[in-house]
Amino acid sequence: MIDLHCHILPGVDDGAQTLEDSIAMAHAAVAEGITHILVTPHHNNGRYFNKREDIIDKMKALQLEFEERQIPLTLFPGQEVRITGELIESIQKGDIQFVDEEQQYLLIEFPTMTIPQFSEELFFQLNKSKITPIIVHPERNQVFIDNPDRLGTFIERGALAQLTAGSYLGYFGKKIEKISKQMVEANLIHIIASDAHNVTTRTFHLKEAYAKLEKNVGIEKVAVYKQHAKDLINGETISPFPISKVKKHKFLGLF
Repeated sequence: MIDLHCHILPGVDDGAQTLEDSIAMAHAAVAEGITHILVTPHHNNGRYFNKREDIIDKMKALQLEFEERQIPLTLFPGQEVRITGELIESIQKGDIQFVDEEQQYLLIEFPTMTIPQFSEELFFQLNKSKITPIIVHPERNQVFIDNPDRLGTFIERGALAQLTAGSYLGYFGKKIEKISKQMVEANLIHIIASDAHNVTTRTFHLKEAYAKLEKNVGIEKVAVYKQHAKDLINGETISPFPISKVKKHKFLGLF
């Protein structure tokens, strides 16, 4: 398995704090069957700043540690970029690390409670530059929670979306689990990733999420999600399913 969202680099954000934390995460990933990880430290979110060249250097150092300890895990450089009005300028300055070497795919994080007014125009400018934004964990953004079809507007205009495994499994609460299921059913999701931060409160859950997905939506869709992860990291074009309106489900015991 390939994990395209993971905070395994030590001491750079709210993920692994020490090398020992990173090693523990690596062992947990391997135990789940994960073979490749895109390291994705937070960048420019008001608290953490991890520029492209720094990420690459720290990733190479961690990869050497894994090799010395014979941990069969391959790392790739990535970045979880907070959306800002200066993103295009940051790309031009070389501060931004893409998912792929061809610089076609970029992990974009929205603020938890809002979608900035400039977002659609920024995405339009990215698409003009042949850059495809991948919206990370949309199921945890309040605007998308209140109106998941709003995510469809971005998808229709060329964006992709990444669901967090723990969200689909209910580790962020029943409401986010419900929204996650709705987004999957409406084909608003293109990849599943762990967004793992540690081995206790925010671990991988990727194998478990794929098992639940297989039960709910079938092995074929799971295979597509896994293939998308490979295609994105290789810079290849993917063909998303046609999206649909979100079906409203009632949860017994809620409200």
